[in-house]
Amino acid sequence: MSTKSFKEIHGSITAPQGFLASGVFCDIKRLGTGKGSNKGPKRDLALIVSKVPATVAGMFTTNQVCAAPVKICVERVKGGRAHVLVVNSGNANACTGRQGLKDAREMVRFTEQALNLPAGSALVGSTGRIGVTMPMDNIRAGIIEAATLLGTSAGHAANAAEAIMTSDTRPKQIAVEFKQDGKTVRIGGICKGAGMIQPGMSATGKRPAALPLHATMLCFITTDALISPLALRQCLQDAVAQSFNRITVDGDMSTNDTVLVLANGEAGNPTLVAADVSRLTFRNGNKIRAGSRRPLRDVATFQSALNHVCLELAKMIVRDGEGVHRVVTVRVCGAKTVQDADAAARAVANSPLVKTSWHGGDPNWGRMELETRPTDEGDVQATLPRRRAEGI
Repeated sequence: MSTKSFKEIHGSITAPQGFLASGVFCDIKRLGTGKGSNKGPKRDLALIVSKVPATVAGMFTTNQVCAAPVKICVERVKGGRAHVLVVNSGNANACTGRQGLKDAREMVRFTEQALNLPAGSALVGSTGRIGVTMPMDNIRAGIIEAATLLGTSAGHAANAAEAIMTSDTRPKQIAVEFKQDGKTVRIGGICKGAGMIQPGMSATGKRPAALPLHATMLCFITTDALISPLALRQCLQDAVAQSFNRITVDGDMSTNDTVLVLANGEAGNPTLVAADVSRLTFRNGNKIRAGSRRPLRDVATFQSALNHVCLELAKMIVRDGEGVHRVVTVRVCGAKTVQDADAAARAVANSPLVKTSWHGGDPNWGRMELETRPTDEGDVQATLPRRRAEGI
């Protein structure tokens, strides 16, 4: 689907109808800890709120060491509905044991109370230092302040984008607009990430064999499209597979990787359902299944727009990666399977020798670390190494 079916607009997460956002400083990122002149207050807590209950889908780290906020979200996303996201930077709430889980539960409970929302309607995300307990008094104060500052402007979205940053040098945000069954639909997103970047996320947090074993990267997406929970999850899985799960900076996976999307239906388009997404999958795979009468171009436009949002945000992460001076795209042709192509691409992209040659502007083939194996005829054949990277 051509990107001509949608256009980029301003406003990121507040561009879709019915969404509010805010970002505040509540001293999670300790005052005075910046470099040089950057020692002032840096926003470190954000709220993203839908005015009405929204359909939700998520993708989460498959790291065996999983942060408390991820565990909370994995369970809550199963219900398919959410109202608000509360996100902090400066503290990952990872490797914090029972106290970490207690604090993550308190964050969602307190957010629901501050916004007068029903129990179970809040989701939580955290990023920052690992192994440090949360400063809950600061968190509660930040939630109260952020609740009073919610708004729908591009500035409110920018404050939220800034509040989720850690080692990022700049905020990352995007929004697109397109027509869905004659209705104007928008998708907006913000993300953060610069180090620990090689996401391998799944909808359950469990690691399918096809996923790489290796970010902290967080991404929060809003849309006013009307779409069922299952269809939204299928679309998000496809978008993440072609974007965040295809990037690497340092080859390491975070404990906190999360992508969450809220769809509140305020655009008023006819509901997109899972059957339509399945038909789209079969059409792209050159197999057509009869079923829904809705034109495939409509669900294809939504999928294309979501893919674009995720891919552009993923590219922003790579460009802002810690120590990054060059951005390289690795393409593999002729592989028998997607898994083989993925393994070959990662073997090249994560090789320190290859990276040094790229950085030095001398990409000689000898740095590809080709391994050799004898053929049946006794000759030596060069192949790319098929390594298996281990997560922590």
